[in-house]
Amino acid sequence: MSARVLSLPGDGIGPEVVASARRVLDAAASRVGLALSWEEGLIGGAAIDAEGTALSDATLARARAADAILLGAVGGPRWDDPSAKVRPEQGLLGLRKALGLYANLRRIAVHPALVDVSPLRPERVSGADILFVRELTGGIYFGEPRVREPGRAVDTLVYTDAEVRRVCKLAFELARGRKRRVTSVDKANVLASSRLWRDVVVDVAREFPDVALEHQLVDSAAVRLVTHATSFDVIVTENMFGDILTDEAAVLPGSLGLCPSASIGEGKGGLYEPIHGSAPDIAGQDLANPIGTISSAALLCRHSLGRADVADLIDAAVSRALADGARTRDLGGRLGTGEMTEAVLRHL
Repeated sequence: MSARVLSLPGDGIGPEVVASARRVLDAAASRVGLALSWEEGLIGGAAIDAEGTALSDATLARARAADAILLGAVGGPRWDDPSAKVRPEQGLLGLRKALGLYANLRRIAVHPALVDVSPLRPERVSGADILFVRELTGGIYFGEPRVREPGRAVDTLVYTDAEVRRVCKLAFELARGRKRRVTSVDKANVLASSRLWRDVVVDVAREFPDVALEHQLVDSAAVRLVTHATSFDVIVTENMFGDILTDEAAVLPGSLGLCPSASIGEGKGGLYEPIHGSAPDIAGQDLANPIGTISSAALLCRHSLGRADVADLIDAAVSRALADGARTRDLGGRLGTGEMTEAVLRHL
């Protein structure tokens, strides 16, 4: 079997962590006879500098043709002008929209060896394992009209029944492989879009009588994440709420650098990236934690390539490396990006 993977390293620490993930993925794939064909493209600030756009038509065409996409990070102070017509984030949002990647999966799980790394008390995080299912193509990030004028700005939050239904069905399907509990997070006491969301998720739940559904307002969900994280199983929510809550939840395992994500749609192809940003303050210094991107490569194998065997090899190697005491500086250790990568490779 062979697979075509597009690498989009992006900005800041993106090229470093993507290079690490590629090394681990290639090593794991070679052990089971999976041949990977790599291509590389530009996205975000790097694409703006070289091509004048955050996502060129040529790169998008290559993304459509690939079996999966591995992405690093986009953005940085060099392009940090909120009034600019072309911004790095447009590349990522445009890629998700163009490929129909409507759901972002982010599993936040606390490794037993890292319980003491979390800033929260061990009893609050031990055993926490939450799968976030975040809607990706609707909501306020994509709503029209979008207006900016002197002294006034407008962003529009729009959702349709179909957009809500498909992501909620996915959440329930995934819950069946876990603890069969779904928490739907909204702001139905204030927002009309959230009232639609709640009506649709209730309707979807009727198709899954074996899965328990509960509703939670986003503000109280934010509190519960840091006080009773182990009470959650699968959380499904809209675009902006999911963006904020998953970054908050990254405090549970102790670092944004540990957390992977998968953006998937109707087809086989998907986009895989760590949830952290481009971290320009440490770019090029061999300080970035590559685990989030390495674990994203495992998700790539599991969801887009249908190769759970390769994913299991990578996940097990990461787990053993952490259990063996391998730590980058964000985890209180001394290893650099390259050394952490080597630690994972040793445990394959």
